[in-house]
Amino acid sequence: SRGIEVGHIFKLGTKYSEAMSCNLTDEQGHDRPMIMGCYGLGIGRTVAAAIEQNHDADGIVWPLPLAPYSVLLQSLSPKDAAVQTAADGLYSDLRAAGFDVLYDDRDERPGVKFKDADLIGIPLRVTVGTKSLENGRVEVSLRSDRQKLSVAPAECVAKVRELATLLS
Repeated sequence: SRGIEVGHIFKLGTKYSEAMSCNLTDEQGHDRPMIMGCYGLGIGRTVAAAIEQNHDADGIVWPLPLAPYSVLLQSLSPKDAAVQTAADGLYSDLRAAGFDVLYDDRDERPGVKFKDADLIGIPLRVTVGTKSLENGRVEVSLRSDRQKLSVAPAECVAKVRELATLLS
C-alpha cells in the first residue's frame, strides 16, 4: 500500500554514548555505553503530506488544526465604505473570538480573490460584498464544500465558531 514518510527513527548504537561517556551499570555491575536512538519529524514532510491528502483541482484544502489561518475574511468592494466598515468590524470580532484571520482587502476583482482563496485553502471563509450587505447579510463558507451560508453580520462569529467546531 502507499504511504507518506513524515519521520524517521535513527539507531545510533553506542557511537555517541561512548564519545560522551554516557554509561549505565548492567546487572553484573559493569559499566556499559548506552545504546542510543533518536527520532525526527519532518515539518516540511508533514505539511507536504497534509497537502497531498487534502486538496482538490483548485488548490489546498487545509485541515483546521494545520491551517496557517483558520478564517479568510474577504472584502469584495474595499472602496465601498459600508463594506469596508463591516469587514473591518468582522475582522476585529473574529480576532477577539480567538480566530487567526487572514484579511483580504486587496483592490482586486472578486474572481481573482475567490481563485486565490481556493488556491491557498483556508478552511473557513467570510465574504463581505456590496449586494449581500445591502440585504443585511454576509456569506460564510467552508473551503471543503463551498456551500455558502448567508448570515447577519452580528451572527457571523457564532456561525464561524459552529463550523470550526465541526472541522476540529
